Amino acid sequence: MSTPSASPVPRPGIALAIIVTCQLMVVLDTTIVNVALPQIKDALHFTPTGLSWVLNAYTLTFGGLLLLGGRAGDILGRRRVFLFGVLLFSAASLLGGLAQNAPWLIAARAAQGVGGAIASPTALALIATNFREGPERTRAMSTWGAVAGAGGGLGLILGGVLTDWVSWQWVLYVNVPIGLAIAALTPRYLAESDRQPGRFDLFGALSSTIGMSALVYGFIRAATNGWGDRYGLIAFGLALVFLVAFVVNETAAKQPIVPLRLFADRNRAIAFVTRLFVVAGMFGMFFFLTQFTQNVLDWSPLEAGLAVLPSTVLILVSAKLVMRLIPRYGVKSLTVTGVTVTTLGMVWLSFISETTNYWTGILGPMILFGIGMGMPFVTLTLLSLAAVPPKDSGAASGLVNVMQQLGGALGLSILVTVFGTASRHSAEHNPNAPKTILTDGIATTFTVATVLIGAMIVLTLLGIKAGKPTAPTGRPSENGVAPGIPATHREGAT
Repeated sequence: MSTPSASPVPRPGIALAIIVTCQLMVVLDTTIVNVALPQIKDALHFTPTGLSWVLNAYTLTFGGLLLLGGRAGDILGRRRVFLFGVLLFSAASLLGGLAQNAPWLIAARAAQGVGGAIASPTALALIATNFREGPERTRAMSTWGAVAGAGGGLGLILGGVLTDWVSWQWVLYVNVPIGLAIAALTPRYLAESDRQPGRFDLFGALSSTIGMSALVYGFIRAATNGWGDRYGLIAFGLALVFLVAFVVNETAAKQPIVPLRLFADRNRAIAFVTRLFVVAGMFGMFFFLTQFTQNVLDWSPLEAGLAVLPSTVLILVSAKLVMRLIPRYGVKSLTVTGVTVTTLGMVWLSFISETTNYWTGILGPMILFGIGMGMPFVTLTLLSLAAVPPKDSGAASGLVNVMQQLGGALGLSILVTVFGTASRHSAEHNPNAPKTILTDGIATTFTVATVLIGAMIVLTLLGIKAGKPTAPTGRPSENGVAPGIPATHREGAT
C-alpha cells in the first residue's frame, strides 16, 4: 500500500525548514546541556552520578512517550499535535532555565521530554503529509536524517557557546524564541493531515515509560552503590514486570501503541535495533568526552563543544553524500560501511589516557566518527519507513525516534555504570590521582561503547536483506520500492 499523495504546500522549502528546525531543537536538547553539566552540578548541588538525570529525565520521557505522540498525531491531526508539542517544549525550557534546585530542573527536563515526544514524531510524519512521494520526499527525509545525526554534536557546540558566553541557563532559554517562531509559522506553511479513527493505548505508553525508567534507575544505582544495592535490584525487578506487561499488552491490544507487525519486516527490525545500539554508543561518547576535555585537558565549555565540530560537520556532509551513493552502492553496503568506520573511531578513542592530547588522540576519532555516522542515520531512516501503510506511519515515525532516544538513555545509564565500576577499581590503585581515575573510567567506557557499536557491523552485514524493500506483508510495495524512496535507490540498482 502506498502513501497517499501529500497535500500541496505553498512554500515547500519553508515547510521543510520548520520541520527540520523542530527536529534539530529536540535533538539538540539531548546533548546541549552536556558541556554545562559542571556548572549545573555546582549551581544546583547535584551528585556526580545524579547529574546524569539531567540527561536521562529528558530522554526517558521523550523516548517513552514518542509512540503516544505519534499516535496522537494520527488521530487528532499531525499539525495540531505538532503545534501543541512545540509550545509545551518551549514552556518547559523556560521553567528549566528558571530552576533553583536539582528536583526543579529534573522535572522541567522531564516536561521538555513530553513536549519533544509530542512534536518530534509528528514532525517526521508531516514530511509525508507535505511532500510528494518520490525524490521530493526522499530529499526531505535525507535532510531530516542528517539533522538527527548531527544534532547531538551541534548541541555540544551551541551548549559550549551559551555556557561560556552567557550562562548555563541559556542552554534552555534558547529554545523559547525558536519554539515560538516555529509555532507562528506552522499554521501558514504546513498542511494538516487527515484524522484517522482510533483510540490511545495509554497502558502501553505508561508501562513502557515506567519500565524503561526503572531499568535506567537500576543502572544508575548500580553505578553509585554497586550491583548489590537493594533499591537497584528492586528497580530491575519493576523494570522486568512493566516491560513484560507492555509486550503482553501490545500483543493483545486492538490498537497497540507499538504495532508488532512493524517488526515483521526483517530490514525494518534490524534498522530499529541498529539505531538503538549505535546511538547508545554515540551518546555515551559525547557525555564522557566533554568530561575529559573539561576535567583532564582543563578546557572551557566552549572549547569542549568545539572539540566535536569536525565530527558534526562531517556527519552533515556524509549524510548529504550518501543519498547520491545509494543508487550505486545500495542501502546495505552504505549502512555496513558507515557502522564500520564509526566503530574504528571508537576503537581509537578507547586508547585515551591522561597524556592524550586533542590533535593525536581525539581529532582523528572525531573525523572517523563523523564520516561513519552520517551514513547509517540516513539509510536506517529509509529502511525504517520503507513500505509502511498509512495507518502505521505515525507509529513507525515514532519508533525511529524511540530507538534513538531510548538508545541514548539506556546506553548512557549502562556506560555510567561501567564508568562507576572502572573508576572505583582505579581509585584502589591511584587514590590520590583524580585525573587518572577519571581517565581510566572513561577509557573503559569507550571500550564498551566500541563493543555496542561494533556488534552492529555483524547484524547489518548478515541481517539486512539486499534487494527491494518489502512491505510488512512481505509483498513488494508499488514499483518494488518503499514509498518516498525512488526506484533508483533500491539496493543494487544502477
